[in-house]
Amino acid sequence: MLPFLLLTIIGLAVYYFYPEKMLPPGTVVDRLVVHKSKRQMEAYSNGALVKTYTVSLGFNPGGHKQFEGDGCTPEGIYTINARNAKSGYHKNLGVSYPNEADRTHAAKNGKSPGGDIKIHGLKNGRGYIGKFQRWHDWTHGCIAVTNAEIDELYGAVKDGAEIEILK
Repeated sequence: MLPFLLLTIIGLAVYYFYPEKMLPPGTVVDRLVVHKSKRQMEAYSNGALVKTYTVSLGFNPGGHKQFEGDGCTPEGIYTINARNAKSGYHKNLGVSYPNEADRTHAAKNGKSPGGDIKIHGLKNGRGYIGKFQRWHDWTHGCIAVTNAEIDELYGAVKDGAEIEILK
């Protein structure tokens, strides 16, 4: 039993501390593609895939976000329309959800579509969770990465970049 426990602790430590590939210096990301079913986000520069990130999604990830509080991550084509270095989470990039179709659908149902969908790091003060955040879908509809990853994306993703979110 002790060898198994020791191997488990070593394995977790390697996972937590093993450095990941960084974007090449000067990379400008102009397109992001999120594959919700794979929990992956691909970053593209001039049509070339430059990095794939493992992400966490909304706590109810199946299906397109329709209403405020549903816990779903939207699906469709949006843009990166904002950035905030001083948010309640370690930096964020704003996603242009809801679009006109999202607002119209919610209004027809007498509900709010919600908003404030972001790509963000961990809640301030919780950065120590690191890569372990990937093991659980925990946001309210956002796309979460580690703090180091949002630092990288914050500097590389251009304003107005397209983000396509797929099932």
